[in-house]
Amino acid sequence: MAEPARNMVELVDVRLTLTGGAGPVEVLRGVDLAVEAGQTLSVAGPSGAGKTTMLMVMAGLERASSGRVVVDGQDLRALDEDGLARFRRGAVGVVFQAFHLVPTMTALENVALPLEFAGNPDAWDRARESLAAVGLEARAGHYPAELSGGEQQRVAIARAFAPGPRLLLADEPTGNLDEDTGARVADLLFDLRERRGVTLVLITHDMALAGRCSRTVHMHGGRLGQGQGPGA
Repeated sequence: MAEPARNMVELVDVRLTLTGGAGPVEVLRGVDLAVEAGQTLSVAGPSGAGKTTMLMVMAGLERASSGRVVVDGQDLRALDEDGLARFRRGAVGVVFQAFHLVPTMTALENVALPLEFAGNPDAWDRARESLAAVGLEARAGHYPAELSGGEQQRVAIARAFAPGPRLLLADEPTGNLDEDTGARVADLLFDLRERRGVTLVLITHDMALAGRCSRTVHMHGGRLGQGQGPGA
């Protein structure tokens, strides 16, 4: 009998309340989600539904107010800030819509940054290999302002994959790109994910992109609806 699939992400009754000038706002309202290791999951839903906040909770960049958050077997709510930082270095890569490259660093330096933070002795070699994997070895010495939007996102993808994460979180990775460039970046993202066997959780408003994932869930008002199969 085959062994049951291992979950990479387990969220159980996850709630997150933020307090602002208008008072407390419940952003996540009892989220339950399991993502199997190696699965590709897309999260769709309107702006303000809580999609990005849920992704940041998975990454350990936001702390849930209550509930259970287990990623790669680690209970994130049991970790302090240093523990969360160490966890992210080895387990999680994040790709943002706005790229978030350091403007004063070259493409190579941006990719090497998380490797250096982790104390990796082969940081520069691995950064060069990761840039080559996204076809940008010739642009290693260029700064973000000297790169196109598509090239900047490819650098961001190289940076996310360089440490060898087991979970990749992508928040609207093609949202700032034109249609053709976005399609090429999406192809690259899915190709690298497939080759490296990484679990992918993808937020997108593009239902064609969502349909490339093996499963789609929909989020409304801080809650998740039922998961659906390919092409949902």
